[in-house]
Amino acid sequence: MIKKRPRHIGIIPDGNRRWAKEHGMNKQDGYKWGLLPGLQLLRQAKDLGIEEITYYGFTVDNCKRPAVQFAAFQQACVDAVELLKQEGADLLVIGNTDSPCFPEALLPYTTRTPVNGGGIRLNFLVNYGWEWDLSHMRLDGKPYSSDISRVDMVIRWGGMRRLSGFLPLQSVYADFCVFDHYWPDFTDQDLSDALVWYAKQDITLGG
Repeated sequence: MIKKRPRHIGIIPDGNRRWAKEHGMNKQDGYKWGLLPGLQLLRQAKDLGIEEITYYGFTVDNCKRPAVQFAAFQQACVDAVELLKQEGADLLVIGNTDSPCFPEALLPYTTRTPVNGGGIRLNFLVNYGWEWDLSHMRLDGKPYSSDISRVDMVIRWGGMRRLSGFLPLQSVYADFCVFDHYWPDFTDQDLSDALVWYAKQDITLGG
């Protein structure tokens, strides 16, 4: 029994292109292989009582990649949201909607929306940029991401030790767990191991 458990987990699902290349595919083919791991993780998180989860879809900087890759990860984000919302969640998609890079299909979810009965707070960062987040405010003077709570733990796949601009306001005290294997190789053991690792951390929030 894990006594200390994060309330909000951030997910950086990296390594899709490298995974595709190692499996003899084109780089853009890797994104679709990250859909089922996302669903698997969400179901597991709900079963474990995690209250909020945020997936990193793509950043404004990712839009500079070759057009065929951009189209692939843009569509993968739309497919992921459609897949994940079937589980029941309070869904929020955050990103720069003024840019043509933002998928029109996700505009209905840019305010928190209960889907399929609601439930876990599910956030998806799509065409997100940390500079955009810190410089653009809603009419009430708050950042667009202000409806996302403080992140307790960020998990990244693919071996990279960086946040890549992931929710700088919310992640200021987050513990950072990294797996060297790629996101398409996710298994239930990953989240279990991350929770065991988190329970061992000395979490003081600066105190």
